[in-house]
Amino acid sequence: MARPRAATYEAHRDKILTSAAQLFAVKGYTAASMADIARDSGVSKASLYHYFGDKQSILEEIALSHVQRLEALVASVEAEAPNPPRRLRLLLERFMQAYTGAQHAHRVLTEDVKFLDASARSRVVAAQRRVVDAFGHAIGALRSDLPQDMHKPMAMLLFGMINWTYIWLKPGGPWGHDDLAPLVTDLFLGGLPAVEPTHRPLPSAVTS
Repeated sequence: MARPRAATYEAHRDKILTSAAQLFAVKGYTAASMADIARDSGVSKASLYHYFGDKQSILEEIALSHVQRLEALVASVEAEAPNPPRRLRLLLERFMQAYTGAQHAHRVLTEDVKFLDASARSRVVAAQRRVVDAFGHAIGALRSDLPQDMHKPMAMLLFGMINWTYIWLKPGGPWGHDDLAPLVTDLFLGGLPAVEPTHRPLPSAVTS
């Protein structure tokens, strides 16, 4: 019979993931060691291996958990806002709010997925694609005249506006993600009507 987990198990596990995400974001995944993670988490190295078998499993958990939270946001917005303009606005607002408390995890998701093994990477990438597709569908609902093969590139352009804020948006500065959310929304929705439909085939690297 398996020994029951301690009541503090999940709390300790979450602390390890939070510390590891910050360490990966600041020091870099390849430079960080399990000893570094244990030290920053306030646990012994032996205790760390009780929670995670290796650094890969920590990276996978950080990336997958973050993208799954984003998927959950998509689902909640789609249920709450069937109206296309409201849906896209809410998606942007909720994502920017989510990035506020998860800047390190988001940086890991954006930059370090390439270090995962093929199986783990495919799970994370599949979830990322579902999120992008949801934004593409929201854009397509607003501009039904646009060819379908333009929806994903438009969504990727939108993510280009919000995904890299961690590079220049400093915690505690005069601007926060909540302040930027309406600017990004107005900028994108204001420019969306100006996009001309095109049936020109797009590069496979964009549409795949």
